[in-house]
Amino acid sequence: MVQLLLNDRLVQTDQPAALPALDFVREHQHLRGTKTGCREGDCGACTVLLGELTPDGTAVRYRAMTSCLLPLANVAGKHLITIEGLNLSARPTHLNRAQRAIADCGGTQCGFCTVGFAVSLAGHCLTGTGAPTVEQTVASIDGNICRCTGYKSLERAAARLTEELATRPGTDALPWLTENGFVPAYFTGVADRLRTLHSFPPTRLPSHPLTFLAGGTDLLVQRPEAMLTTATANLFDQSGLRGIRRKGTRITIGAATTAQEMMESDVLAAIFPRLRQQLKLVSSTPIRQMGTVGGNLCNASPIGDLTCWFLALGADLTLADAETGAERTLPLQELYAGYKQLAKKSTEYLAAISFDALAPDEFFNFEKVSKRTHLDIASVNSAARFSVRDGVITAVRVSAGGVFATPLLLKRTSEYLTGRSLSDETMLAANEIAQQEIAPIDDARGTEAYKRLLVRQLLRAQCVEYFPQSSQSSQRARR
Repeated sequence: MVQLLLNDRLVQTDQPAALPALDFVREHQHLRGTKTGCREGDCGACTVLLGELTPDGTAVRYRAMTSCLLPLANVAGKHLITIEGLNLSARPTHLNRAQRAIADCGGTQCGFCTVGFAVSLAGHCLTGTGAPTVEQTVASIDGNICRCTGYKSLERAAARLTEELATRPGTDALPWLTENGFVPAYFTGVADRLRTLHSFPPTRLPSHPLTFLAGGTDLLVQRPEAMLTTATANLFDQSGLRGIRRKGTRITIGAATTAQEMMESDVLAAIFPRLRQQLKLVSSTPIRQMGTVGGNLCNASPIGDLTCWFLALGADLTLADAETGAERTLPLQELYAGYKQLAKKSTEYLAAISFDALAPDEFFNFEKVSKRTHLDIASVNSAARFSVRDGVITAVRVSAGGVFATPLLLKRTSEYLTGRSLSDETMLAANEIAQQEIAPIDDARGTEAYKRLLVRQLLRAQCVEYFPQSSQSSQRARR
């Protein structure tokens, strides 16, 4: 039994755990404002807000999510908001500030995707503090696509909303938001109502046979119908599987931690100076708020962005057995036995990812090429962790995705680079070795020749990003 607060009312349901929230609100709750679009998390027409209590239980944190990929199990004990729950009243003239900005700036176009934009903007009003910038407001709709390509009018709406948020308090903004018509008044009582809810999360996972379900962003695309009749063990809200911790030089990330939580982590920001700009390449904000680190790794996609990321870091995995409770450690590079094949037992699930923090002389970089800069699957991605002293590469790990049947650690390339000077000549030679390690194929994301070219470019970019002077000096020497 799942209990949740749906807009302004308590709902209980025994629908399947993997039922998309989109289908639950439209077909079972008859709330048709949320639209069915791509069903792959790309278009944003089905965007909803999901609110859950902060760890101290004093407030509710809201995040925009694409409901087509949001498993019903992941809304248990939380506040699920559709466009109907954001209307200030039943009268159509009583629009909230986000809706009014879109209407006044001509951003409705055909109207199909308007709901998603309005929900995302309302979520931006709820989740931010203080006065936002126009760039931040526009970024809040990075998971929404306008079918009519009316983006300029939507940008104007975002700019207007930014002006209206200029006096938003830096703390405890909810009373101000309700008084000024950004969200309905019932929002002020949601925290108290959620504290009385019981989602009954299991203290121990059920035994085999089952399918482990986390964020759902891959499984609900790959086999949505099958998941409705599959016994599942929900990992998303399991205690102990969330959070990012540092102990000494060791960083541990719970497998149910989302990509957005990685992006917002102070622990990781202290290690990776370009954390936000690199993780922005992974996906849109709603998908980053749903997709988990463990799900990305266990999906075993050859082009998994976070898989590529952690391969370069030399991460280790903690695998836990749902039947016995036993745990074991496995290097990430040993997880993949073949295309979509994992070197783990069916009763095991990924509990945590750990790696050593970067030393002062170490650098990390992540690169990705896709048809769209954001909100797209990579044609090729690559990451590198390397140490440089006095212009010499003392240690390096390079990974690449989209170029083999599995996510690939370029072992021979990394071995060649170790102990050599940082120069164009070194990178050219390393690239020839890399070309022998990869085996890309023609597919919808590019030809074999194109992907080989991308590997050459990205391998060079790994060094140019941090040491542009090495490339420039090498070019001058050749002249």
